[in-house]
Amino acid sequence: MITRADVEDAARRTAGLTRLTPVLQADTEAFSEVWFKCEFMQHTGTFKARGALNRILASKERGELDPAIGVVVASGGNAGLANAYAAVQLGVPATVFVPAAAPAVKVRKLEAIGATVIQGGAEYAEAYQAAVEHARRTGAVYCHAYDQPEIAAGAGTVGAELLEQIAGVDTVLVAVGGGGLMAGVAAAVEGHARVVGVEPRSAPTLNAALAANEPVDVAVSGVAADSLGARRIGDIGFSVAVRTGVESVLVSDDEIVTARSLLWNDYRLVVEHGAAAAYAALTSGAYVPVPGERVAVILCGANTDPATL
Repeated sequence: MITRADVEDAARRTAGLTRLTPVLQADTEAFSEVWFKCEFMQHTGTFKARGALNRILASKERGELDPAIGVVVASGGNAGLANAYAAVQLGVPATVFVPAAAPAVKVRKLEAIGATVIQGGAEYAEAYQAAVEHARRTGAVYCHAYDQPEIAAGAGTVGAELLEQIAGVDTVLVAVGGGGLMAGVAAAVEGHARVVGVEPRSAPTLNAALAANEPVDVAVSGVAADSLGARRIGDIGFSVAVRTGVESVLVSDDEIVTARSLLWNDYRLVVEHGAAAAYAALTSGAYVPVPGERVAVILCGANTDPATL
């Protein structure tokens, strides 16, 4: 469980290390007032740099971080890139475990940042177990992709910034995978704005959890699986969603692809499919604002191939 106070601590801790990402007002008359929070412009092209920096700095404050051993994470995607970047910025080593099938381009990017990359196992679950064992054996600080208090609170600084940038925002649309970003934003804006979680129909972790009243495993597939591919909502994400009344809406792969294309065609914004999912809630009609409602859409990542636009 995290609160606004945790997000404020994260903002203090990471001040000067993250980018204040801009907001852009949509120029369409199809909706009420709509703003894009351009978080895809964050370091490493993803909001996850915020949580990674907060996690490592908090561990250092508590005396848990051995500067000679550093941190470990299991991820060949955005979380791996973010934690590797954060570790380098803070002068500690980063070890990243990835599945054997991880794309070579991602492995090269991790190595270029300065991480030690260890490949093995057929699936993410095996890389995760290897990373956990590495942390136990070496004393490295384990950085989860989404389900740790400092990770979620760091991500929540996006929401805290949003409240300062857009006066009177009513609703925040945010894509949900494991739920770290959603949890952080919901905690940050609690009492000020409502949060709507947007999920692919092919990976409905929050939707399924709310229906079952507990986190449950879901099948994962679809165009956004590389970034919204968690098999279940994290405990932190679920608890904050229930406490703050986060709703879930679902969008199809075709609707995500269309929203991503519209962001490029209308605004020249290049985002990954997971980020476009949040906008798809509006363009598909899955979420319909009431007249006068001020809506913010968090565009959370840009690690994609522009050639696919």
